[in-house]
Amino acid sequence: MTCRYRCGDACFHEVPNTSDNEYVGDVIARALSRRSVLRAGAVVGATVAAGAALGGGPGATPAAAAPAAEAAKHGGRHGKPAKGLRFTPVEPNTTDRVTVPEGYAQGVVIRWGEPILRGAPEFDPAKQSAKAQAGQFGYNNDFLMLMPLDPGHGRSEHGRQLLVANHEYTNEELMFAGYDPKKPTREQVEIAWAAHGLSVVAVEEKRTSGALTPVRRHHLNRRITATTPFRVTGPVAGSELLRTKADPSGRKVLGTLNNCAGGTTPWGTILSGEENFNQYFANAEKVTDPGRAKTLKRYGLSGGASERQWEKYDERFDVAEEPNEPHRFGWVVEIDPYDPHSTPRKHTALGRFKHEAAQARLTPDGRAVVYMGDDERFDYFYKFVSKKKMMRGHSAASREHNMSLLDEGTLYVAKLTGDSPESEIDGTGKLPEDGEFDGRGEWIPLASGDKSFVPGMTAEEVYVFTRLAGDKVGATKMDRPEDVEPSPRTGRVYVALTNNTDRGKDGKAGPDEANPRKGNKHGQVLELAEHGDDGRSTRFRWRLFLVCGDPEDPGTYFGGFPKDQVSPISCPDNVTFDPYGNLWISTDGNELGSHDGLFGVATEGKRRGQVRQFLTVPTGAETCGPLVQERRVLVAVQHPGEVDGASVEKPASTWPDGPGTYVRPSVVAVWPKDGGRVGA
Repeated sequence: MTCRYRCGDACFHEVPNTSDNEYVGDVIARALSRRSVLRAGAVVGATVAAGAALGGGPGATPAAAAPAAEAAKHGGRHGKPAKGLRFTPVEPNTTDRVTVPEGYAQGVVIRWGEPILRGAPEFDPAKQSAKAQAGQFGYNNDFLMLMPLDPGHGRSEHGRQLLVANHEYTNEELMFAGYDPKKPTREQVEIAWAAHGLSVVAVEEKRTSGALTPVRRHHLNRRITATTPFRVTGPVAGSELLRTKADPSGRKVLGTLNNCAGGTTPWGTILSGEENFNQYFANAEKVTDPGRAKTLKRYGLSGGASERQWEKYDERFDVAEEPNEPHRFGWVVEIDPYDPHSTPRKHTALGRFKHEAAQARLTPDGRAVVYMGDDERFDYFYKFVSKKKMMRGHSAASREHNMSLLDEGTLYVAKLTGDSPESEIDGTGKLPEDGEFDGRGEWIPLASGDKSFVPGMTAEEVYVFTRLAGDKVGATKMDRPEDVEPSPRTGRVYVALTNNTDRGKDGKAGPDEANPRKGNKHGQVLELAEHGDDGRSTRFRWRLFLVCGDPEDPGTYFGGFPKDQVSPISCPDNVTFDPYGNLWISTDGNELGSHDGLFGVATEGKRRGQVRQFLTVPTGAETCGPLVQERRVLVAVQHPGEVDGASVEKPASTWPDGPGTYVRPSVVAVWPKDGGRVGA
């Protein structure tokens, strides 16, 4: 069910990237043939350089494994865990609830269907309508952010903050009693349209705990759906590639789809990534033009009717009728949470692909840099550097200027080169002789404004068909790059690579130093440092921070930390940072027999690499969000009960309200019972 509804069975279809890019291993092999005699000295130099650039020493040989979950409860010979991670780790489990550490309390902040706009009714699944859903909290919450109600002073008023949540997709079989997937009704389809998108809702803190409650009918509350008008901005606005019968201008798009993770901007807005948009479009098989068919296939559009069959009720989802409509999705969108009447934007300068997320930072001279992953097997990760600089202040003029920063700049794609011989990357995850999977990388420019750097492609084509541009310049094929986040403390950038079970299969890319395992079902986390900690640099050093899986598996790696003192982790997805600089990782698709969860890991010091599990989510659910503050943790519990064969009548989960109720995606807050700081 997860595969069908979230990504349109992406992993069961042919890999969209069939390009013959050089693999990292091929590049390494040629380089090593010229320097094998000098390798010993070169490795020492490279390791020292990496340690200086990435802020840590070379990885230690993993300690002999012991029962990891038991040992992880204690500091071991390394003493106390890092500040922010001082809690008793949750054991892997399959219980149908949110499980949190001893000494912590939890509470649901808001559920699917709760009214947030004036006039919206209470949730009643037997009387649900599209109009009602458009005023209620959406389905399958993913990205979460809390914003101060007063952006000018960066503080909350009267204990209130503004919660922003993405709504990635819908599970119709868990939303509608008696749902017939072969014959969805117009009402069901229109409810699903209204359940997609984003929600903005004020929340109020309880003085005696870390609990949050929604403030219904607050003047800043807002719903953005699959039919909300969006303004197209940047170099492709008005392009023939975006024009449709309904929008001959190519500048106005209805709705946003499959909004996965996101990020914030230094000027106080929200970025949201449109991810698996391909699944909503039907009848790609009817497209006969070879060029158009090629681009559709590269983006995963194939076959006849779509899973949800939206094309029956709106022809824009029928590729045969509106061949350019898919080009209007797959972008990073920006919303102003402080103006519920503003028109959200789709930023074409950031390229079109399956955006997992987008997180912005500033260069020392004030330019915006956004890092982005393309969530597909063997696809790439990117960054964008703005041409203009951010204006300080909170005037209307400065806000409008800053919201245009992502409309003009340079789009890059990453190419990584390892520093170990190909023979040492054997596909098992065994560390090479230098003790780390690491190397160098470069950002290859693709386009800037109306200038293309890709032979044979115009700038417009680069932005609309960014994947093909990455193919042409030989970007490195990665194992599903999802969330990409820079550390606000160190500037190092972390990339969650969720998994890729096709790695090493016949006719597919084999293992390389950045993706070192065949049949990679557990994923890894990559860490990179740009030269001079300046987002404008086109050079970087990289290394694998985590190679995930069972700590007792010799093919795993935890930053060099002893593996008998870490929690097992599988399939990293979203990442964030706590106030102490620790990386927190939510998982999606745990392949170790436990429910998905949230994990904290130190990135610096002698405890670097010590993974500690903070919570697990209910049956069928994915851990999303997450947001780690000083006194609370927020997670989005997405698609609880999403198990094959489940339905309203036969639920696989009864979370959050117990038997006899609908299973409902919800936002959960967790806080220390004693009112103290999380993990401190």
